[in-house]
Amino acid sequence: MRLTDLDLRLASLGARPVHRDALLRAWLQGRPLHAAGTTRQQVADVFPKALREALPQLSAELDDLARIRSEHPAPDGSARLLVDIPDGQMVETVLLPRDGVCVSSQVGCAVACRFCMTGKSGLLRQVSSLEIVAQVVQARRRRPVRKVVFMGMGEPAHNLDNVLEAIDLLGTHGGIGHKNLVFSTVGDPRVFERLPLQRVKPGLALSLHTTRAELREHLLPKAPRIAPDELMALGEAYARRVGYPVQVQWTLLKGVNDGDDELAAIPALFAGKYAVLNLIPFNSLEGDDYQRPDGERIVEMVRYLASRGVLVKVRNSAGQEVAGGCGQLRARAVEFVNTRGLR
Repeated sequence: MRLTDLDLRLASLGARPVHRDALLRAWLQGRPLHAAGTTRQQVADVFPKALREALPQLSAELDDLARIRSEHPAPDGSARLLVDIPDGQMVETVLLPRDGVCVSSQVGCAVACRFCMTGKSGLLRQVSSLEIVAQVVQARRRRPVRKVVFMGMGEPAHNLDNVLEAIDLLGTHGGIGHKNLVFSTVGDPRVFERLPLQRVKPGLALSLHTTRAELREHLLPKAPRIAPDELMALGEAYARRVGYPVQVQWTLLKGVNDGDDELAAIPALFAGKYAVLNLIPFNSLEGDDYQRPDGERIVEMVRYLASRGVLVKVRNSAGQEVAGGCGQLRARAVEFVNTRGLR
């Protein structure tokens, strides 16, 4: 279901714009639809009769957009949710510490990053705008949410219309600050064309992972062929335009992109840029082709880069303790379903 589908449904029930906006705000805050309104008057009291009578069915349909199959809490305060969406597919949503949530925009992914479990399944289908925001609704029913990052399963740029519609909804009716809606991309050129034109201009995160073009092409085999310095320049232009820094994602892979050659090249790449480098130690599983660097090496990297003027942070992937890196929960669930012949 997309927003246009919901709008048509509400219009057929006699809803006016004030009713539509009140219902959206209530839903996006995780409140019941019949509680839409203000402290002075419940707007539901003046809804058209057809709309009032349809609220239970409408609530059930919205609930079906994202249902929690299982929840996997971690000691750091995060929790990975395996979420059922209509047609029997599953996505992952992550409740983050400090009132954040990470949502999925696709079932699978076409970029095929070599270090990502999601990419190994390929792209199965797009996630609709309302299925995306329904993940936020589920999160808000569990804890406060003040930040939404589009860094879950999928490449948001490959589902651009639905993701931008979800961002607009969250930024206008969902009460999320624009800079706290973070759009992650491997570098699709359409992102840099369309994001500056949006009513809600989200924060931007770039999946870089290396300063070397040839290594990036190997690690991200189906990403656009944009050189790291060009990608940084595009991110810098957007960051200066919106007034908040671009976040540069760097998944740390032992012996691959944690060497002294990378360390020497990063300061020049970041010189003068309005950017933050997020080092993300790889979430290793037994049998993976890649491993995370030793803790001592990560500390060395942070100290070296900080001493050379790079604003750097270490962002551990939520769910390390439950082996829940992006796509891992879904992969295990799909394997169980296929093995047992269950849905």
